[in-house]
Amino acid sequence: MRIEHVAIWCKDLEEMKRFYTQFFSATSNDKYENKAKGFRSYFLTLAGGARIELMQMDSVLISAVDVYPQFTGLAHIAFAVGSEVKVDAMAATFIANGYEVLDGPRRTGDGYYECVVLDPEWNRVEIVV
Repeated sequence: MRIEHVAIWCKDLEEMKRFYTQFFSATSNDKYENKAKGFRSYFLTLAGGARIELMQMDSVLISAVDVYPQFTGLAHIAFAVGSEVKVDAMAATFIANGYEVLDGPRRTGDGYYECVVLDPEWNRVEIVV
């Protein structure tokens, strides 16, 4: 068994698509639209085959949650990049592009080398070896 995809509701579908294609080399399908439901989506495919579904629908509420405290529910998406050097390089690239790195790069107590960044809509993204 494997995880087929993770879905993220988005305020700005195009900006989220740009973020994940630019920084994670994901490839995107053509936009799907269901005009009757006010629904739009992209499936982004990563090199290893995992996919992210970015979704937008007119009736979905925008979260007013503060991004800094942690809450129950989906906490983050983690991307393995293969080396500490790549983790460091991605952290520097995020910072240079104006994205907030919340933590790291650092070695965690359970042995991961990681950094945590916020995507354009404040979802936590871990970059790990």
